[in-house]
Amino acid sequence: MKEADVDWLIYHRIPEGSSVSIDTLAAGCDLGIPEVQASLTRLERSCLVEQSGSSVRTLSFGEALIRNQCKYEEDLPFTIENGVIKEKKKSP
Repeated sequence: MKEADVDWLIYHRIPEGSSVSIDTLAAGCDLGIPEVQASLTRLERSCLVEQSGSSVRTLSFGEALIRNQCKYEEDLPFTIENGVIKEKKKSP
């Protein structure tokens, strides 16, 4: 199966509004843990999901939008660190 197909399958198996364990995803998708973890890494890099320990959840539209802005807009006055929005330190 192509990586994009695996990503699509896994993304749509994550319940909306709640977290699911990586083991549950692997069993539900009939995939191995390394394959699921690789897919989740790609999905997280694309600002679609968030992993916390051994669980994962989808990001809301607003969360995904803000994370993409932080990732690609260098002149924003804030950053997100571990889920906390912080003011960027100003350079002297």
